[in-house]
Amino acid sequence: MTTTSTDTLTPSYNLPIAIVLLSLPLLWIQLGIGLFVAVLGLFLLYQTTTIRLVFTATALEVRRNEGLLKTFPYADWQTWKVFWPAVPILFYFKEVNSIHFLPVLFSPDELRAQLEQHCPDCAV
Repeated sequence: MTTTSTDTLTPSYNLPIAIVLLSLPLLWIQLGIGLFVAVLGLFLLYQTTTIRLVFTATALEVRRNEGLLKTFPYADWQTWKVFWPAVPILFYFKEVNSIHFLPVLFSPDELRAQLEQHCPDCAV
């Protein structure tokens, strides 16, 4: 979804579905580990349906069902990186006083484009 002042990233179910599928053979090999991986995949699937990243002119907003959870002003950003560009699974960014890791539950291409637009000097 795109408007004149904000860009909301499209959800991507690739990572949670891959984790759930990975849990299936693990259930046969080691039940406990398989259950853990399955629950993790289902949790990420739920998060994919409810969490949205919104890029505004001044900050990255994390929203759940239209409610604002957290705002990260670009002015505080020092670096960002998307790990494993061929198969993006983790998004990292560092602010002045903290670091953040987010699973890639949204379009990695849209994420990279927005990051390059709003924080081009912060790329690692």
